[in-house]
Amino acid sequence: MGFGREGFERAANLDNESAGDVGETLRRLVGYLLPHRYALSMSMVSMVLSAVALAVSPFIVAYTIDNYILTGDVNGLIRMLLVLLGAFAMQYLGFRGQFYYVGIMGQEVMARIRSEIFVKVQKLSLSYFDKHDAGDLMSRLVNDVDVLNQFLSQGFVQFIGGIVRMIFVAVAMFLVDWRLALATLIVVPMMILVSTYLSRLARKAFRESRESLGDVSTELEEGISGVKVAQAFNRSEENVRHFQELNRRNRDANVGAVGVSSAFMPAMEVLNALATTIVAGYGGYQAISGAISVGVVVGFLEYVRRFFFPVQQIAQLWVLVQSSLAGAERIFHLLDEEVSLTDAPGAQPMPEIQGRIVFDNVQFEYDEGEPILRGISLTAEPGQTIAVVGPTGAGKTTVINLLSRFYDVTAGRVLIDGIDVRDVTQDSLRRQIGVVLQDNFLFSGTVADNIRYGRLVATDEEVEIAARTVGAHGFISGLSQGYQTELGERGGNLSQGQRQLISFARAILANPRVLVLDEATASVDTRT
Repeated sequence: MGFGREGFERAANLDNESAGDVGETLRRLVGYLLPHRYALSMSMVSMVLSAVALAVSPFIVAYTIDNYILTGDVNGLIRMLLVLLGAFAMQYLGFRGQFYYVGIMGQEVMARIRSEIFVKVQKLSLSYFDKHDAGDLMSRLVNDVDVLNQFLSQGFVQFIGGIVRMIFVAVAMFLVDWRLALATLIVVPMMILVSTYLSRLARKAFRESRESLGDVSTELEEGISGVKVAQAFNRSEENVRHFQELNRRNRDANVGAVGVSSAFMPAMEVLNALATTIVAGYGGYQAISGAISVGVVVGFLEYVRRFFFPVQQIAQLWVLVQSSLAGAERIFHLLDEEVSLTDAPGAQPMPEIQGRIVFDNVQFEYDEGEPILRGISLTAEPGQTIAVVGPTGAGKTTVINLLSRFYDVTAGRVLIDGIDVRDVTQDSLRRQIGVVLQDNFLFSGTVADNIRYGRLVATDEEVEIAARTVGAHGFISGLSQGYQTELGERGGNLSQGQRQLISFARAILANPRVLVLDEATASVDTRT
């Protein structure tokens, strides 16, 4: 598989459906920068400072050659060398300032974006997670954010600074000699055409690369989390084959991106060489004919180098820029995801629940046209214990999801004390309903932290009482640090039954008005 034609064809044939609006993506990124006006202003001042120094230096060299070197004026030469050193010092300060302030600004922006992503994920409806892989979400949260962080913290200053320096150098060239300036810039239209064409292909290629990386991340997450099941069912080899296929697709997508990006730097080098040749030939002819001085020709050759040096920098950053734009698009798609389950306008807090629960002719379907519940009606009175029994897939967990309003009914009503659960705020409703799931989840932290999860102000004594209530105190006391024992990822250093008991204690400590158990003791021994 080659980097050239095949990579171009792959990029050119990518689906345009998710092409996105690059201008909108850039506008939103700039919107994150604008609140940091001081750092942004100081970085722009620093960019201008370095650009002025960069543009003035070749003129100083040309002036020194014509007026001091060719005339043998040593004292004048020394003075101009000191001036040149001053220009270099100004250039250093400008570079230092722009990297410093943009670096700070980039970290502030990334902290805000990470926070917004996490808040968004916490607020998304469960239906979103039913349709999106956890690995792809993690890829957006980690990989896409990381590549955007690299751009905002480092690439942005070089990219924008390079453009500013090109403008100042171009202005300086016209001030020194407009004819040589035109000769230098004759290649700019070609540079713009090449950049535009390759950028369009690269954005598509890098978008496919980021998306295929999400698939690889999903497979990695499942492969690690489910390794025990895979080994138990001898699926390891099949899983490896499937991962290799996804990895191959990601590799091919990356090769396509490389095929496009690898053409940019050589193209800019060719244009640089062409401009240098034009200036050397035309400038040399003008110097021989006496139209311009030798110093101007030498200075202009340096101007050509300084004009195309930022272009080369941008070429080196080009891959990062295109990859960052693709990553930013995926991040903004997540941030723009509509929350399908929201509080109704004017929703009121749920009054203290007395406990009368009514399912009134409830119908529900996760996917349109595939009903899970059909005309379900039931009533639970305060203080009453009800068991919902049925075969696997009958909708028992769905009933719990509707009661807590993790989903909205397709038809019918769910009433608590005569109030439709859709008419109250979700927080006030769920605060009074304790749910213990069969597939429980423990967080990193101590045993006490996990029991206290639903009621952070609970005392150590209350935590222990909750654990004793569900029969968990015995095994917790036997742990190395008791209630202060640090749990592994998802409670991996505990048995399934122990994890369920801690989840049970968590629900008890929250002191809910309604307690719902979804096969919560399935992994707990009968005696316990």
